Amino acid sequence: MVDVSTQQQVEFRPKRIRWVAGICAAAVVILFTALSFGLHGSTGDGFGQFERGDQSAMIGLGVLAGLGILAFTRPRVKADASHVQIRNVLGNYDLPWAAVKAVRFDRNSAWAMLELHGDETVSVHALQAADKDYAVQGVRALRALHSAATP
Repeated sequence: MVDVSTQQQVEFRPKRIRWVAGICAAAVVILFTALSFGLHGSTGDGFGQFERGDQSAMIGLGVLAGLGILAFTRPRVKADASHVQIRNVLGNYDLPWAAVKAVRFDRNSAWAMLELHGDETVSVHALQAADKDYAVQGVRALRALHSAATP
């Protein structure tokens, strides 16, 4: 069980997706860079030529694609005795514990969720099933903070 009396604030970020996204982003940039060196000469139908700008644009597209992949490293959850802050791939939430009904991590779910009063849910992408024990530890910490903050 997680002891919240010694913890002022907890913070969790996904572990496995950070490695996977970093490797994939680097691979995409390298692939686009390698493909850019193949862009030279005629376009095939004789109406145009590939130039340095085309190669630079291809590398730039690879960098943009890599940055898009790195967006999956963005999720984070911070919680303390009064509220929980969630940052997902798209969107942020800052909720007081009074608005949270339960912290859930269903058996076949990819990530944890906060069940709010009024039958709404908020996904917590920072606690993913792929992280196994780390995610369980995070859910237990959030549940302990939630139970300490709500009567």
